[in-house]
Amino acid sequence: MLSVYLICVGKLKEKFYLDACAEYVKRLSAYCKLQVLELPEERLPPDPSRGQIDAALEKEAAAIRAKLPPSPRLIPLCVEGKLRSSEEVAAILEDCAASSAKHLVFLIGGSYGLHPSIKAEAWLKLSMSPMTFPHHLARVMLLEQIYRGFKIGEGSSYHK
Repeated sequence: MLSVYLICVGKLKEKFYLDACAEYVKRLSAYCKLQVLELPEERLPPDPSRGQIDAALEKEAAAIRAKLPPSPRLIPLCVEGKLRSSEEVAAILEDCAASSAKHLVFLIGGSYGLHPSIKAEAWLKLSMSPMTFPHHLARVMLLEQIYRGFKIGEGSSYHK
């Protein structure tokens, strides 16, 4: 069974996000070994400089690396990522499940994104949309798309 990790910078607090994520985590338990890991977002002053932001992102990248399983296929969500259809996400999941790389790791950064060094380690980069979404909502959206991908793979009518 494929191990899927979702490593997120920032903690969910709002009940509606928590409930939505919990529902998809429950649904995904039939399809993969899912681990959702939350890492703290580095504290920054109200109007941080570019240097302060870069330093914080670098610390977050180190924290992410410390949580990575061996030989992961990293998929950061980032603005420079490629837009993928639900069918393409399903194909990515199938490819990973059929390969020797059994650890698929999705990364969601905090409010300032992800450090370029962690994005440089990506197997592929994913964009959810050209629109901007809160990273908490992106977590729910990604979990739904992973679930949809598995449902597509099994030929379910969930994806219409």
